Amino acid sequence: MGLLRSVFIFTLLVSLKFLSKLFYRHDFAWVGETPEDPWANVRLVAFLNHTSLFEPVFLGAVPNRFIWRLAAHGVVPAADKTTDRPLVGLIFRFVAHHVIAITRQRDDTWFQVLSKIDPDSMVVLAPEGRMKRETGLDLHGNPMTVRGGIADILLAVKDGRFLIAYSGGLHHVQIPGKVPRVFKTVRLRVENVDIASYISELMSRGGAEQFKRNVIKDLEARRNQYCPEERPAKVA
Repeated sequence: MGLLRSVFIFTLLVSLKFLSKLFYRHDFAWVGETPEDPWANVRLVAFLNHTSLFEPVFLGAVPNRFIWRLAAHGVVPAADKTTDRPLVGLIFRFVAHHVIAITRQRDDTWFQVLSKIDPDSMVVLAPEGRMKRETGLDLHGNPMTVRGGIADILLAVKDGRFLIAYSGGLHHVQIPGKVPRVFKTVRLRVENVDIASYISELMSRGGAEQFKRNVIKDLEARRNQYCPEERPAKVA
């Protein structure tokens, strides 16, 4: 049953990749020091500058072996607000091997995510925990910040490679609640970081008590430095 689910998810995601390459142009580049094989041993992917549920369009920039890892070993925490939607929620339940609906609180749903992490897992999440709106703020008018849950994930994963994906934003493609546009360029920058070294570095700045705050501060600084400039949609 597990293999069949993996094959089904892989087929679905490769189909989405094909559609993405057909209807969008992909401006993709690595930033920072990059290993010879940057897709090897990826254990954690953090997607920053979360602007739209249309973000599977970025599948057009990744290799099929990354997609297979997602289908066979992916762990994706997704907001219950998203997974409860009639059509979009159904699709999101099949973007990875384990998709866990969470409440965005440190409750039983979050510990379900942590319990699914094993030595083969690849965790994919949007650590800001909500979407940026056209205003540049979240739904409630607050600045976009990184939530501390990603620090728990780092400590659970412990080693391997950490891909930090910096989106250029997708408001020119799909504004939440509006019809998507096609034949646009989507921009993504990706940094490849060694998890053990990253944990050690941030732990050295105050120990375990400061670790979560250090992760938040560091990822927000990287996001501000590396996210490509968002290209707003032209008003007709």
